[in-house]
Amino acid sequence: MRCCVCLFQQSLRCSPSKMAAGESNSRSSCLNLSASGPLGNAPPSNSAHSSPASNGGAVGAAAGMNRSAGNANPRSGPESGGGAESAVRSTPSAQNPPRQSVAQSGAASGAASNMTATPSSSSSSSSSSSSTASSSVDASAAVSSLPSSPASVLVYREPVYNWQATKSTVKERFAFLFNNEVLSDVHFLVGKGMGVQRIPAHRFALAVGSAVFDAMFNGGMATTSTEIELPDVEPAAFLALLKFLYSDEVQIGPETVMTTLYTAKKYAVPALEAHCVEFLKKNLRADNAFMLLTQARLFDEPQLASLCLENIDKNTADALAAEGFTDVDLDTLMAVLERDTLGVREVRLFGAAVRWAEAEAQRQQLQPTPENKRRVLGKALSLIRFPLMTIEEFAAGPAQSGILTDREVVSLFLHFTVNPKPHVEFIDRPRCCLRGKECSITRFSQVESRWGYSGTSDRIRFSVNRRIFVVGFGLYGSIHGPTDYQVNIQIIHTDSNTVLGQNDTGFSCDGTASTFRVMFKEPVEILPSVNYIACATLKGPDSHYGTKGMRKVTHEAPATGTKTCFTFCYAAGNNNGTSVEDGQIPEVIFYT
Repeated sequence: MRCCVCLFQQSLRCSPSKMAAGESNSRSSCLNLSASGPLGNAPPSNSAHSSPASNGGAVGAAAGMNRSAGNANPRSGPESGGGAESAVRSTPSAQNPPRQSVAQSGAASGAASNMTATPSSSSSSSSSSSSTASSSVDASAAVSSLPSSPASVLVYREPVYNWQATKSTVKERFAFLFNNEVLSDVHFLVGKGMGVQRIPAHRFALAVGSAVFDAMFNGGMATTSTEIELPDVEPAAFLALLKFLYSDEVQIGPETVMTTLYTAKKYAVPALEAHCVEFLKKNLRADNAFMLLTQARLFDEPQLASLCLENIDKNTADALAAEGFTDVDLDTLMAVLERDTLGVREVRLFGAAVRWAEAEAQRQQLQPTPENKRRVLGKALSLIRFPLMTIEEFAAGPAQSGILTDREVVSLFLHFTVNPKPHVEFIDRPRCCLRGKECSITRFSQVESRWGYSGTSDRIRFSVNRRIFVVGFGLYGSIHGPTDYQVNIQIIHTDSNTVLGQNDTGFSCDGTASTFRVMFKEPVEILPSVNYIACATLKGPDSHYGTKGMRKVTHEAPATGTKTCFTFCYAAGNNNGTSVEDGQIPEVIFYT
């Protein structure tokens, strides 16, 4: 013991230059010994090339020296990282000089023993986690070097002791362990190539939060490896998952939300999935609706997919114009084209489909010829409702695109121009950008026979007490049995004489006194307390007609009790005899 004290006192009389050299050696030794035992406070390294933490070697030897010097610690040894009060790492010495006791050196070294270890360069990627761990512990790691001959350098390291006492809750203690080497018993190599990060974790914490991790560590095929490679997971997403498992904190942003959602699904953490989906809902817009719809379908998120489709219904034109639209897959494109609730004219929908076909042909390394565009569109082409276009729109666009066959072009032109209309291979059901239950009102109490047509329009003026969308009329059919009619329907704004909606179409009747639906191509918005004219021009044989008409007709919604009141008035001019009391246009079909 005297020998140790003498050596220590002699070392204090070394020249300042030797002292500085000793401190410099101490700092370099700290960098090489940054990996500590379970109670150490060295910052974690997320570099895949850093060495795993070790609790043996010099630490165990230092603990044995501690006991021989009268500072025995019941927790010293490899399992405790060298002791709760102190730990010593020594570098090999060729001359094996006598080692002084840690207690003596700690008492005399003064400020040098409080020198904070400098993190190694390989730990730069996890500096934020390191600073969090350091700031939450009273006794930070310190490494100092006793001045001695160049052949022998003794390293003093003060470990993290009693960090648990600084955390008042279980949540704080687990949050402290996040991305921390303290007590870690497994490491994950996350990512690919040069982007791989080595992330420390704790099997117990992961198994508690995830059934997948529980099976990985405790199941029948449990792994015994201390390093697990995850090449299909992004490091930022994996850290977000661990952050949630350790502390219930959610750290997601626009750049990481999709990869975090994937990671949460992979490791069966539904609570984090829900947070990701909620984040996407709040940030759902027309310009990203198609991209999010693709991801929602990929990750099997039906609720998110439904919200994306609703957004596309409401903002169809903007969504189709977004840059991400042409990047969707064919199944997603078809899921949109088959909807009845898109709020856009069919000719614009066709134009968007052609843009998508051009991008898809390029992805498949095909020339963007009309034949290749038709090939990549496949079944999606049949979902374009060409009969809903006007003949002018069809002639200027689809008919000249080369995508349709000659036979298809001819059949569609016949559909637009002749009556009765021939069968076409494309859907002719109108799209309605409204949701909810379809409503209708009937303004006549009785049906009579023989109403003739000579080219004059049947017209009736009406107004409503609340905003609605008219989608079509119900019209009477022939008294002579099954017959086809050609008809033009319109809704006209009375004051400005502006045509708000119209459709040149036809309908087939069966000879009964029932009404037959004739629909507009798009819903027509009707505002409260504004006068409009419903107009129908029929070409065909004599039909039934209505009598005992009502000036006011009220529709009450069964579910909500909401009342929609129609008021009918005589329309000035030649109306082919239709009035409030008698005539055609017995039924108005609408949505509220």
